[in-house]
Amino acid sequence: MAQNKLTLSTLESWLWDSANILRGSIDSSDFKNYIFGLLFLKRSNDVFEEEVENIMKREGFTREDAEDATYFQLPKEARWNSIKTHTENIGIALDKAFAAIEQANTSLEGVMTATKFGDKEKLSDELLQRLLRHFNQHSLRNDHLESNDLLGDAYEYLIKMFADDAGKKGGEFYTPRGVVQLIVQLIKPEPKQKVYDPTCGSGGMLIESARYIAQQPNGKVGNNVNVSLYGQEKNLGTWAIGKLNMLLHNFMDADIRKGDTLTAPQHKNDQNELTLFDRVIANPPFSMDGWWTPAENAIEVKLDKNGKEKKVTPNYTKVVSDPYGRFQYGIPPRGYADLAFLQHMVAVLKQDGKAGVVLPHGTLFRSGTEGAIRQGLLEADLVEGIVGLPSALFYNTGIPASIWIINKNKTEAQKGKVIIIDASNDYKEGKNQNELEATHINRIVTAYDGATNVDKYMRVVDVKELAENDYNLNISRFIDTSEPEPEIDIKAVHQKLETLEQKEADIDKKLAEFLKELGV
Repeated sequence: MAQNKLTLSTLESWLWDSANILRGSIDSSDFKNYIFGLLFLKRSNDVFEEEVENIMKREGFTREDAEDATYFQLPKEARWNSIKTHTENIGIALDKAFAAIEQANTSLEGVMTATKFGDKEKLSDELLQRLLRHFNQHSLRNDHLESNDLLGDAYEYLIKMFADDAGKKGGEFYTPRGVVQLIVQLIKPEPKQKVYDPTCGSGGMLIESARYIAQQPNGKVGNNVNVSLYGQEKNLGTWAIGKLNMLLHNFMDADIRKGDTLTAPQHKNDQNELTLFDRVIANPPFSMDGWWTPAENAIEVKLDKNGKEKKVTPNYTKVVSDPYGRFQYGIPPRGYADLAFLQHMVAVLKQDGKAGVVLPHGTLFRSGTEGAIRQGLLEADLVEGIVGLPSALFYNTGIPASIWIINKNKTEAQKGKVIIIDASNDYKEGKNQNELEATHINRIVTAYDGATNVDKYMRVVDVKELAENDYNLNISRFIDTSEPEPEIDIKAVHQKLETLEQKEADIDKKLAEFLKELGV
């Protein structure tokens, strides 16, 4: 009897139920780390068994030879049948299994061991037994799944659900899909390109870029999407989630590295020069504080007007060293890393490249060093467009944000101009977060691509006009969304008042007559 194929709805419900088993034992923001680890372990085991059986049938190998011939190596201590027999120290057994997988598959180094299962104060043997029994309910072999994309789609579902559950902390690893789709459709990645996300989180922007490319002519080569994906993530747990996301979407060659992009960018060539990319896409942490640390000798002692000594921090350029020359338009304040991320993205763009990045609204108008950086970017004609987004789209903040589109190779029609869109009303209201739906995305992209003024919505603004406004990009300066006050007909108002006064007089007269009849 043939086994029924596992559907997406069944898979999603089953995986979410695994999170409910953990509820009450650990913080909801940590659910993802444990669930994703067990999901990958079960999936790896099932696919490994499937591949071994296929090799034995196809090649006539013994089981031992077939196990050695598999693409993914699964050590005996990491086999599902072995792990599920444990009744004590289950967490320790899982930790050993993940460590063994990493040792046998060097591309996974640091991914599987980022989460520790051996802490019995968090995860008792009884709880882990329940989880293992739960994960044993379904087979995750390729032949038992309804489609090849099922695991990747379910993984994305879990990432969103965990972000919803974690609330504000969810913003650390997840960008709402509508925002991601909008940026991808604005920068339009193409087949054969190198796409990079310097703050990649769980990898959603890279996955969506690949999905967009797959729909284009020549977007696929066989079963593989014709694109190269690169990313870097500072948070170790989130980096591990991103690596697993790539594997479950069959992007085995995605180059996802860990570390702080601003202080230690990882994608470089043999000459220690930054790797260049065709498309760069990102949602950096909003207004990250303390992104650079003054050197120990950075404090200077000066005399004030009364001749007394005072300690001061010298100019930023004396305390920030960047061997890659990324901050040529200025070094942002220590409390606002937004334009540091943007300048990094500009620095790693090829000469015909485009970038799209989500930044807080303050980057459009804050003065000081940020104002000087904004002026430099506009004078260099690097800014193609600005899209003002609705408020409350993101998990970690309710403030509105904006999308900056950078283009190093503007067309003649685009040169010296910036597209500005006020999309602040393009959203579906939600209980916790607002949402960009397909209709909103289509409206924004259609207007943007059309590059023609739309009353109260979009303007193509000359950089000269921006200069006249001190390079302030505050959207309300350029797009007036206010509705005109209705004109008041004074004569008609007077006539209406006279009519009302006459009616009032008639009523008073009748009332007096009634009172007289009553003898009052």
